[in-house]
Amino acid sequence: MATYEFTVSVRTQYLPDQSDPERTNFVFTYSITIKNTGTVAAQLISRHWVITDANNHVEEVRGLGVVGHQPLLQPGEHFEYTSGTALQTQQGSMVGEYFCVAEDGHQFEAKIPEFVLSLPRTLH
Repeated sequence: MATYEFTVSVRTQYLPDQSDPERTNFVFTYSITIKNTGTVAAQLISRHWVITDANNHVEEVRGLGVVGHQPLLQPGEHFEYTSGTALQTQQGSMVGEYFCVAEDGHQFEAKIPEFVLSLPRTLH
């Protein structure tokens, strides 16, 4: 039986050299690994992010692919990329999903688990 699944893992980093705390601008990168843990080859078509800062300001981002790519992943293959975002607070979070289409035409979503963006030593 066919299974349709991408597993997503995330690493984050604060970029002090690109941030300006006096102007409430905090820049973070996030490195994503997407692995096809299903049994059918599938392509990542688009993304949807919900970015929330510590003041509960929410920004939604939608777009095609990731960093200019729409990777086609065979079972067991993975794709890695790094992107970034700026917040007006020292902490925030991101959550979302990738919209995917398998070789056989089946459409599915790959959930991106919520992750925290935080300056080092500020998370409580």
